[in-house]
Amino acid sequence: MRLVRYRLGGQTRRGAVVGELVHELSDGVPGRVAGTLGDVQLLAPCEPRVIVCAGSNYADQIAEKGRPWPDRPSLFLKAPNAIVGPGAEILRPVEVRRLEYEGELAVVVGRTARGVRADRAADFVLGYTCANDVTAHDWRADGQWTRAKSADTFCPLGPWIETEPPDPPAMRITTRRRGEVVQRGSVADMVFGIGELLAFVTRWITLEPGDVLLTGSPAGVGPMAPGDDVEVEISGIGTLRNVVAERP
Repeated sequence: MRLVRYRLGGQTRRGAVVGELVHELSDGVPGRVAGTLGDVQLLAPCEPRVIVCAGSNYADQIAEKGRPWPDRPSLFLKAPNAIVGPGAEILRPVEVRRLEYEGELAVVVGRTARGVRADRAADFVLGYTCANDVTAHDWRADGQWTRAKSADTFCPLGPWIETEPPDPPAMRITTRRRGEVVQRGSVADMVFGIGELLAFVTRWITLEPGDVLLTGSPAGVGPMAPGDDVEVEISGIGTLRNVVAERP
């Protein structure tokens, strides 16, 4: 099932997408038709309290950057104010010289997760969505990681939560800028899989329904500028599209 949050007639609602139709949710199942995808404004499909991110988690990116092989996940946080949905603008602060895209698979938690075992991680996952871990490279370079990762609009999510995707290792991530492929990777190339990441995170951080785990980005991270159209496509899930604009 493809779960969405959408705005229609000035109201924010939750629904499910079947084909091109958006259905209202009734007791967790699709009910009456609210409209088509063209009739509604899709929002970020969840409202997490916590966004935990894994860095340097793809073998090809580690090789590309010349970084040492990690012996445990490297974690950081993004703030919820950074979240925007599909179609929303990514705003580049005027002070930022290099703004970067990072196409990623996002895991959405379905129930309270604390001390999760890696082999039971799937029991705590509601589904998956596409993410762009937007980064202000020059702010990160000077040590300002919180600002670099958590400025407004720096965490696009969407277009929906896919609750019945193919097995995660079969998923492929493709990022396009202005229609050109700039990242191409496979979830199978993660250093630490989803189960290992959830087990590591929930040893210390309790995740609640709707919270999000970003799982890292393949090689090819690069710059984007105002006017750029950026798409993150994950096979079996969908495509997240946003446009970059200058922040006033």
